[in-house]
Amino acid sequence: MSNAIGIIELSSIAAGYQAQDAMLKAADVTALVARTICSGKFLIIVGGSVSSVSAALDAGKIEAAGFLIEALNIPNVDPQVFTAISGNADLSGRDHRSLGIVETFSATPIIEAADAAVKSADVVLLRVHVSMAVGGKGFMLVNGDTSAVNAAVDAACTAVKESGMLVNRVVIPSASPELLKEYI
Repeated sequence: MSNAIGIIELSSIAAGYQAQDAMLKAADVTALVARTICSGKFLIIVGGSVSSVSAALDAGKIEAAGFLIEALNIPNVDPQVFTAISGNADLSGRDHRSLGIVETFSATPIIEAADAAVKSADVVLLRVHVSMAVGGKGFMLVNGDTSAVNAAVDAACTAVKESGMLVNRVVIPSASPELLKEYI
């Protein structure tokens, strides 16, 4: 069962493939995202047990050598984060309420932000978008009652505040169903 996420961002595409191979061979992890991202970088996100993710990150960092930009291990991740990264969030059976959006300058902080958001309030994490076609940025979308969405967005922003990676935050009360459909 996956309960941890490991993230490695590299400045070399070739080193990215090499690091991904090492990570997958080192431990029982699942590649959630492994691709080139804007600015010619490579992003790898794996999921698995805390110890497996840790072992995979160690192997990836060794292979990354001088191309490592950032590595992060997030233990005890809320299951909604895995669903939102894979793009499988389901809004059926829920009324379309407020929409919260948090945007970061890079991929890694948005995953920390998303985890903090769903752990802080009764919201549905609709999407965690990491770097592809958005200039290397990340963003997340949460849905729920306005007060819960505000609390989730506050928690997300607090989680990334120290890194200085927060671009913007928005809460849209009573978001239109068309707006939610557009982004899911």
